Amino acid sequence: MIHANWDRRIGRATELTSSFPFAAEGLRFYGRVATFQRSLYAEIQKALADSPKISSARPLRDELDLFLLLPNFPGFLSVIQRIAPAPLAQAAAALAQKGPAGWQRTIEDFWHADPELAADGDDTEEARAGDSREAGTCDRLLAWIYLQPYAEYLADRRENTILDGTPSTCPLCGSKPIVGVLRSEGDGAKKSLICMLCAHEWNFRRIYCPACGEEREPQMAFYSAPEIAHVRVDVCDTCHTYLKSIDLTKTGLAVPVVDELATIPLDLWAREHGYDKLQLNLLGT
Repeated sequence: MIHANWDRRIGRATELTSSFPFAAEGLRFYGRVATFQRSLYAEIQKALADSPKISSARPLRDELDLFLLLPNFPGFLSVIQRIAPAPLAQAAAALAQKGPAGWQRTIEDFWHADPELAADGDDTEEARAGDSREAGTCDRLLAWIYLQPYAEYLADRRENTILDGTPSTCPLCGSKPIVGVLRSEGDGAKKSLICMLCAHEWNFRRIYCPACGEEREPQMAFYSAPEIAHVRVDVCDTCHTYLKSIDLTKTGLAVPVVDELATIPLDLWAREHGYDKLQLNLLGT
């Protein structure tokens, strides 16, 4: 079942390259990344197969098995150098030269950073020391891509968690949501959010801003385009933040994290109208 999840992501990325040619290059890159992530997930699953489930009381980010993760990191950087756009490929090459100490620092900086900043903030030791923002951002992106299957494995191995309310950040790892999901429920649809790091999905309120907590209906709106009817832009006119949601009641074959990547015109529309994205995706959009 877990392997099938990765296969669906890779297959959907391939399918959408023809449906959304403007996103084809990014989708092909994501497909290659997800292929590596699938292999890494399988290795982690095999190595930790006999370990007990993680207690729901233990924060997911308290787990970080460097003995498991570091040996695979240079191979990952080699893959990225072959398949990534030039800036990220160059960052991977530079990071490869730093050796195990640099790799460990990059992994730990991302994993232990404030979840609000870890993916697109500027809080790492390198950034504070004066390195360029672009280099710091690329290193965080590399760490995010690499650690995502590890975080997802930890989330999959976690005991069931009883949520208190509907949190705006992931109840397992504290990260921001990357995309919303709408599924059929009765005569309407229920909403959930998917974590940008561990891919955990949790229920969320339909009229509520995950960025600022706004719940007044006149301040909340959503927009969509007829050509991409199953994807909408949920906006908050209080904090001017947006998050895309995938409506599975309209396209049941959609894979939320992949369809979010493909619908670049909606991001362009939102930014042109003064909205900032709650969480950038792996393509930086």
